[in-house]
Amino acid sequence: MTTLTNTAVPRPETKPEKRTGLVRYKQRWGLLFISPWVIGFLLFYLLPMIASFGFSLTDFNLATPAETRFIALTNWRRALVEDTEVIDSFIKTFKFSAITLPAGLIFALFLALLLNSRHVKGKIIMRTLFYAPIVIPGVATTLIWSGVLNEHTGWINLFLENIPGVQAVGVEGLRWLNDPRFIYYTYTLIGLWGIGNAMIIMLAGLQSVPTELYEAAEIDGASYLQKLVTITLPLISPVIFYNVIIGLIGLMQYFLVPFVLNGGDGSPQGTTRFIAVWFYKQSFSFFNMGYGATIAWLIFMVALLLTVALFGSARYWVYYATEE
Repeated sequence: MTTLTNTAVPRPETKPEKRTGLVRYKQRWGLLFISPWVIGFLLFYLLPMIASFGFSLTDFNLATPAETRFIALTNWRRALVEDTEVIDSFIKTFKFSAITLPAGLIFALFLALLLNSRHVKGKIIMRTLFYAPIVIPGVATTLIWSGVLNEHTGWINLFLENIPGVQAVGVEGLRWLNDPRFIYYTYTLIGLWGIGNAMIIMLAGLQSVPTELYEAAEIDGASYLQKLVTITLPLISPVIFYNVIIGLIGLMQYFLVPFVLNGGDGSPQGTTRFIAVWFYKQSFSFFNMGYGATIAWLIFMVALLLTVALFGSARYWVYYATEE
């Protein structure tokens, strides 16, 4: 009697397909179409980054460029060991980020939930109004807020002055832009006015959640809060994660508002001397371009490390529908 054995039948070796003329033709056209991006990346991103790293190894000064000398890692030692303002500026940046980043995410999610509700009327107009501040130039927006928050004529202080027992106007009033107790919250308020991008992204994430999940939860008697925690937040966690990354990188480069409102000098009492402001002061006020390039690379490396850390933590709280 013949017994059958479970022997694997060797498969014939498959030769790699030869690239036909059509494939090569498509590849050439593909390279041609992406060549503007590649050229732009090389000319305006990669090469300037390499050049800035080279500057960080010199004492290049805009006032005396002919006297530039190679000084190796002197700028790096100064930034990491000698210049305490670098570490202090990073700490101030992190403190401000700890306030404004969660506030921005929560407010953007709140607006997105509001505009995604079937009980809200006029959602198209409201979406437009909430997004409109994004199209206003940043300097113009900041100058508008400088008038709104003026301690003497700002309408916020004029409104609060009408509340009995509140002194908001005048020298003893609420100095939103000149009081270290309020300045981070003031900047956060200005940032919330331009939350349109994050709101739209959150809204897109909410509209991608399958409605049958909510219907099944309603049949089981789940409350709105239970549906929000167990369905909405897990399914839009990739969108939240994206906004966290973009917000964090943006805050590491936070410069425009403190420069326009407080002149970039760190006032009040040095609380607004963020790391990007210190980079600007060294590079364009003191003309120490070599040292400024070193600070710029430190900003890049810190932002990169934080981004890598966030990607490492994503496995514990970010849910992707394609995962098992």
